[in-house]
Amino acid sequence: MSILNYAARGALALALLAALGAPLRAEGYKVEVLVPGSDFHGVHGLGIGPDGQILAGSVIGQTLYTVDPASGTVGIEVAPPDGMADDIAFAPDGTMAWTGFLTGDLFARKPGGEITKLASGLPGINSLAYRSDGRLYATQVFLGDALYEIDTTGQSEPRKIIEGMGGLNGFQFGPDDKIYGPLWFKGQVVKVDVDSGEIEVVADGFKVPAAVNLDSKGNIWALDTAQGQLVKIDPQSGEKETVAQLSTSLDNLAINDKDEIFVSNMADNGIQQVNPDTGEIRQIVKGQLSMPGGLDLVADEQGETLYLADLFAYRTIDVATGEVTDVARMHSDHLEYPINARAKGDHVVLSSWFTGTVQVFDRKTGESLKLLHGFAAPEDAIELEDGSLLVLEIATGKLLRVSGEEGETRDVVAEGLVVPVGMVLDGPSGVFVTEAGAGSVSRIDLATGEKLTLASGLAMPEGLDTGPDGLLYVAEVGKKQVISISPENGAVSVLATDLPIGAPAPAGMPPTSMTTGIAVGGDGTVYVTSDIENAVYKLSPM
Repeated sequence: MSILNYAARGALALALLAALGAPLRAEGYKVEVLVPGSDFHGVHGLGIGPDGQILAGSVIGQTLYTVDPASGTVGIEVAPPDGMADDIAFAPDGTMAWTGFLTGDLFARKPGGEITKLASGLPGINSLAYRSDGRLYATQVFLGDALYEIDTTGQSEPRKIIEGMGGLNGFQFGPDDKIYGPLWFKGQVVKVDVDSGEIEVVADGFKVPAAVNLDSKGNIWALDTAQGQLVKIDPQSGEKETVAQLSTSLDNLAINDKDEIFVSNMADNGIQQVNPDTGEIRQIVKGQLSMPGGLDLVADEQGETLYLADLFAYRTIDVATGEVTDVARMHSDHLEYPINARAKGDHVVLSSWFTGTVQVFDRKTGESLKLLHGFAAPEDAIELEDGSLLVLEIATGKLLRVSGEEGETRDVVAEGLVVPVGMVLDGPSGVFVTEAGAGSVSRIDLATGEKLTLASGLAMPEGLDTGPDGLLYVAEVGKKQVISISPENGAVSVLATDLPIGAPAPAGMPPTSMTTGIAVGGDGTVYVTSDIENAVYKLSPM
């Protein structure tokens, strides 16, 4: 039986607290929601259960959800960590199978039965589908590129059929027992004979095709995530017709026995229903944020604005109204799964440990100016006055100074840092750094690399910022609280606790997973992201 997910329960609790006039535990601060939370933590694969309910998977959320298509009510079908699902499929006998993209595991559960692991050791295991005879096939994408047959008893190793196809993503078997699916990296929809390995192009000219399904009439439906389009393909001629224009960052689709079409959008934490005849769109569930991480604040003539790394999007938030604006979205814009954000002057610097990249944007135009690769899991990056960058690498424990047109010069400023996460400049000569693994906040001299520890014994400190009072404000994730630290004497004060921060990291990911970001406004208001509720909180001095 499904239960309400923790995001929904958290939102309900906050609503009750607000109604009662009771804030979260705070010391002299009023705690409010600036941007409300949402279901999912990025929504990916979709399936239609025997009861007509939508099954929706989240990789980072490590959860397999149920969604009522009529009401939009969301519940948990399989909780973390086994619920990590990038795609979902149902066998003729009702068995449900799903793929754990990051762990490389493939799970199945018979109706009323227990969860069993059918395969492991397949990083990037992504899409899957059952053949009419009950045989199961799955593909690796992004972290691999191969098609396998999976033993449905879990006794034998997966049998590799083809590799190097070009990213066979969300697919389905047709009535001819051949796979119909998209080649993500080739812009094609293809038909695959799993017995012979032959691949036939059905239609091409897509920008980034993400998923393919068939309706009961044999029509082929495809999603182009980069274009935000739902496309109908004639199975005989390959002729394409765009039936609905949706938002970009689409991930998957599912078609039920009534030929009703459902589409997931990772950047919107959303699921929509599209009428195949008219293209009419009905929003079933949607969030304002997908998976918020690091953020920074800039005050200018337009007021105070937060710049947010939201994993599947780069966004801004007007602190006066809470209005969220998209700057760039995954798979349609030049963007690399942002984990942290730092804004200064005319630029915003995004970093992503997941892709090993640091990216510089024009703050006012939203144009991507520079994309640097080859870092060892960069958790944070700051631009200096001379245009060089300071980059924190979580994998090496190093603080680097990066310069050159292509970031080719990478000098070590300091090393031996233990799970470094966030940093903020201390004038032109130093930088404050949080070390989640060491439980400390320190100052590093940029000239000598000397480290002076300001506070220790903390529980997973992550994001930090400097306030107008000169104090450091830190998200102490291990204790679910925000604290301030005096750079002068290391004195620690608690601003607010019992905050919904610190979602468990999936296996194989850094313990910090999504950085809990923090930013301080000119009036001392503190903004902090919630990776549990996909929300942004506002802590106002009272």
